[in-house]
Amino acid sequence: MTDDTTEEAPLSLDDFYTAVDAEERPVLTAQQVARRLDLDEAAARRGLDALVDAGDLEPARVEGEPVAWYPTDIRDLAGRERVIVFPTRREVVVDQPTQYTRAQLSQFAHLVDSTGTDPGTRGYLYRIRQEDIWAAPFDDLEGLLGSMRSVLPRRSPHLEEWVESQWNRAHQFTLRTHEDGYTVLEAATEELMGNVARQKLSEDQLRAPISDTESWVNAEEVASVKRVLYEAGYPVVDERELETGDPIEIDLTASLREYQRSWVDTFLDQQAGVYVGPPGSGKTIAAIATIAAVGGETLILVPSRELAAQWREALTSESTLTDAQIGEYHGGQKNIRPVTIATYQTAGMDRHRQLFDSRKWGLIVYDEVQHIPSKVFRRSADLQTSHRLGLSATPVREDDKESEIFTLIGPPIGTDWAALFDAGFVAEPEVEIRYVPWRDEMDRNEYTSADGRERYQLAAMNPAKIAEIRYLCETHPNSKTLIFVDYLDQGDEIAEALDIPFISGETRHYERQRQFEAFRNGELQTLVVSRIADEGIDLPNAELAIVASGLGGSRRQGTQRAGRTMRPVGSAVLYVLATRGTREEDFAQQQMRHLAGKGVRIRETNVSE
Repeated sequence: MTDDTTEEAPLSLDDFYTAVDAEERPVLTAQQVARRLDLDEAAARRGLDALVDAGDLEPARVEGEPVAWYPTDIRDLAGRERVIVFPTRREVVVDQPTQYTRAQLSQFAHLVDSTGTDPGTRGYLYRIRQEDIWAAPFDDLEGLLGSMRSVLPRRSPHLEEWVESQWNRAHQFTLRTHEDGYTVLEAATEELMGNVARQKLSEDQLRAPISDTESWVNAEEVASVKRVLYEAGYPVVDERELETGDPIEIDLTASLREYQRSWVDTFLDQQAGVYVGPPGSGKTIAAIATIAAVGGETLILVPSRELAAQWREALTSESTLTDAQIGEYHGGQKNIRPVTIATYQTAGMDRHRQLFDSRKWGLIVYDEVQHIPSKVFRRSADLQTSHRLGLSATPVREDDKESEIFTLIGPPIGTDWAALFDAGFVAEPEVEIRYVPWRDEMDRNEYTSADGRERYQLAAMNPAKIAEIRYLCETHPNSKTLIFVDYLDQGDEIAEALDIPFISGETRHYERQRQFEAFRNGELQTLVVSRIADEGIDLPNAELAIVASGLGGSRRQGTQRAGRTMRPVGSAVLYVLATRGTREEDFAQQQMRHLAGKGVRIRETNVSE
């Protein structure tokens, strides 16, 4: 005898969580569970009751409302990864993302913000922008869509249609080398060449038509051609055959981390790009590995002579290059070698330009590449090379010209900062904004009666900050400390009050180098520094940073100063001092918001009067 009744498989707690993720709420009715799991409502109800009997769920009964169920330990929801997609806004919110999810999202989305206070309670906001799709490191659209589908909770036709349209836009124009040696711009269709390229590009940029889909490009205007088409929404694929100059023999002696190796592999596939990562993530080492992989004459462009000296030291200590193979070309030295380090200013000067133009560079490295859109630095982007590599912790600009960095140099290549923190490759700094009161009534009155720029300067130079700096230094007695100021008078006052050196642009080059070296080797524990230390100067082992003024500066400046404490090991702290009740409060929050977007947690404290 057979039993015609079939025992249904019980509903599992994972099934319930699947419905929770789809419904985007933690308390569900049987009807909602049935809809999300494709069950009839009676079967869903029986499964929910079974989970109640097992102690996994609790029913919520409200008179006049249908019964709803929620997890017995509601905290389970907080410990699970939860991904919510907003297709029309092209945003993804993730609670408790796994490293896999973050790694996949970083390939096609931009991390906008992270929130949370304690470890294990973070939430992340990602935005999918057109430039993220254009630069996505996939061979074809299916690879990109496969990565998206592996982390998003459900398919979104609206989002995927938009992604496909952006992917297609990124492959409509190609630069290639004609067999006779000149440069050709090729469009996917006649309409694109006629209505986009030939309408938007000048006669100086396109010399003459070759066919309905091809045009002869002025080789000196390649960078501007790329920029104009990028701004029109059509990034150009560059497949030109460029010479790499004389080969150089160089091997990396340092070991690469897995993510650094991934950066280099991605760069070699693209032949252009910008390594984006926090200070301490090893962008310089990855760049040296790239120099070795390309194996052609290399030009390294830097903002300052100090950074040129640091690059020489890094090249000789982390590779097989010798001093004889490395040249420097700037105000102090003018030598061209197989690997040459030059300042942006010198490379852009008319009297030196021909020398750099005449070289067949295999690779140009643009350190602190966020400067490239500025007029002084931009000319160096037109130098001929087969590979372009930018380096930056923070490729953001207050004039919103970040896209020009990637147009002129190449797409971003990087790793989620939070992933490096979690993996222990970079120590996440503790960041605290401390709101300092006025402690002298005369100072407060002077501020109140001032206006405009004077008011801002008075808040920045609030004398009460000196006492707060002394207190913080005493709280961290063994920490190597950097104190940042924007005003020379304030720097002098702090230096005198604490009996420590102050380094500014007025400090002679020799003395500046001597003090920095003393700080590096531990002879000097505390330094007051002006904006010259914001970037381009290697100050390892800075365990404590105090921002006394400069909060009206850029988001990048705030991140650079925090970056002075980011190193592979150790605990580091950044204190940002803002005068309470002034615009410094807003400036501090604005600067630090950019750090929060990188995964750094921010605290706020009101200093007692």
